[in-house]
Amino acid sequence: MSLAETMRIHEPYPDIFAYYDGRILGKRLHSDKPNWLDDGAYSLGVASYAIISGREALVYDTHISFDHARAIRSHLSGLGVTSIRVVLSHWHTDHVAGNAGFIDCPILSNKLTRDTLIEKRKVLVAKDPPINPVVMPTETFDGEMTLEVGDITVKLMQFDIHSADGTILLLPHLGVLLAGDTLEDSVTYISEPEHTARHIVELERLAGLDFTRILPNHGDEQVIASGGYPPSLVTATRDYLTRLVLRLDEPGLSDRSLESFIAPELAAGTLTYFAPYEAVHSQNIAMLKGAPADE
Repeated sequence: MSLAETMRIHEPYPDIFAYYDGRILGKRLHSDKPNWLDDGAYSLGVASYAIISGREALVYDTHISFDHARAIRSHLSGLGVTSIRVVLSHWHTDHVAGNAGFIDCPILSNKLTRDTLIEKRKVLVAKDPPINPVVMPTETFDGEMTLEVGDITVKLMQFDIHSADGTILLLPHLGVLLAGDTLEDSVTYISEPEHTARHIVELERLAGLDFTRILPNHGDEQVIASGGYPPSLVTATRDYLTRLVLRLDEPGLSDRSLESFIAPELAAGTLTYFAPYEAVHSQNIAMLKGAPADE
């Protein structure tokens, strides 16, 4: 059985493909025991992306398993693609687990992603399921870089949101932002709480870019399939983090549901409620209060 058996392929824009998996009630891929794949990426829903022009493709993240990477390559091959480059959004498990499926391709990241993957190699190998081998980037950039994928210009930009090594892709010809984990719906996942103030500032910088639609790696499948989120997702994410920091010492905060905490955004339609994010919200509070980070 392939771990990618439930993966769905969408084309939100011509020649822009989303490889979406998860958000299937009661379904687990790897194990009944707690693990990063089922209880994180798969339960929340996860997407990787491909940008195609002629026989060239740029793959944004290699998904949650080798099987997913192989399924992506099979799809691209069926479309006549013969040349693939990979860009990693950041170092976390659900974005690099399929790297081995692209071991014969150039794999690009910012320098901090490469350095962090080197530092965390043993952590990733020890994960359940393990990421082994941990395939490293073959090329790096610092800050910003522009790539040409056939006739398409792709701008890579580094942001310290969610993790210090975030890389987003901007597609100027479409006005589309591929956000990685810098943005999520229902709410962002705080993985580096000590950088939260920096994340809020960086969200302001992100909001200043020129785009009209956002394709995140974690979000509602139908929203992604139909073209993505409006720019208001950026300000909703900023407001969530700002409110969380301001109310951190508020009595009963940990007992308050995510649904009530983001009620203003739900009413405005800038966020949508997905129940598994209650656990993310609870963990965000714990992390900001000093709980140890889960690497």
